[in-house]
Amino acid sequence: MRPAHRDTNLSQPRAEEWLLIEWPEEEAEPTKYWLATLPEDIAFDRLVDRAKLRWRIERDYQELKQELGLGDYEGRGWRGFHHHASLCIAAYGFLIAERGALPPSGPAFFAPLSRSAIPQGYRPRGAADPTRTAHPQLDRDGAKTAYRRARQNPPEVPLLQCAHPQDAKNS
Repeated sequence: MRPAHRDTNLSQPRAEEWLLIEWPEEEAEPTKYWLATLPEDIAFDRLVDRAKLRWRIERDYQELKQELGLGDYEGRGWRGFHHHASLCIAAYGFLIAERGALPPSGPAFFAPLSRSAIPQGYRPRGAADPTRTAHPQLDRDGAKTAYRRARQNPPEVPLLQCAHPQDAKNS
């Protein structure tokens, strides 16, 4: 079918679209309608799956907002919202994977989850280079050992400690 909406303003008619109608047997008339621009060679069951996918997306979004706190962000910047949304979505993905692996009823799901492809030698940004080794011969000034005295009364802890007893006499 071709949807008609102000076609008098167009030089050519609109492209053809699929009209998908849901009419349950117990209902007197159709209950839902969808327009789709999917290719002509799509199978009917895939067309129905795509139409029903919207409900799944809306349910996932509602769960993200209510159960995982996506709707609780009160910041002002894009970066903060992006971090908050990324963590919520990652947590949701983990919960969906766990839900699929441990269903409350029905047959168990035994397919192992595939690991993400991490290239050989990948090092996260900011991580220390594992090939580097410490070079103590390059340290000119060794770290000073803090002087520690035996405490007479362990429950009393002074707020400022001296590094060496001679420093306390000079100050």
